[in-house]
Amino acid sequence: MALPPELHRHVSRDEINALPIRRYEGPVHVIAAPGDLAPAMDDILQETLVGFDTETRPAFRPGESYPPSLAQVATARAVYLFQVQRADIAAAVARMLSEEHIVKAGVGMADDLKSLKKVVAFHEKSIADVGMLAQRHGLKQSGVRNLSGLFLGFRIPKGTKTSNWARHTLTEQQIVYAATDAWACRELYLKFRELGLTT
Repeated sequence: MALPPELHRHVSRDEINALPIRRYEGPVHVIAAPGDLAPAMDDILQETLVGFDTETRPAFRPGESYPPSLAQVATARAVYLFQVQRADIAAAVARMLSEEHIVKAGVGMADDLKSLKKVVAFHEKSIADVGMLAQRHGLKQSGVRNLSGLFLGFRIPKGTKTSNWARHTLTEQQIVYAATDAWACRELYLKFRELGLTT
């Protein structure tokens, strides 16, 4: 299906900055211990679509790098923030990524999955990169912020991106930021599906 003409355009930074800010406002659950896993997985495994993203502690020196600290999963009901430094929590994320019946929608998925494989082994299935879908339909801009502005009509704040995601107790700002990215990815995929742009 062809992209509607009103969407087939470049969105300027000024246009994005003029849009209303939206943050995820639903329930967010930080998965930091094994006891947190069961209710999270019960919700996630009944889904056929989740939004997905990861966050990594930033590196500021040449040659410095870190594995992902967080994997965010957005369902229709909540967002779950998995602290994947723990092997048992990382294993739960790996299981979800391997489930064929769940579409995992995100932006920059190849990089997210590659870095996550440094933490836990898995064979991903049913991955949908919304940025790549946008490019396939002729869009030059494929980041989650620009796509959210163009397709969803709101702006995602980016102020917490370079904070320390490895800390055990996340700040409220980190929690909202991380949840919003995963939620926006799910909302984008739903919009793409509505427009017939998921193939």
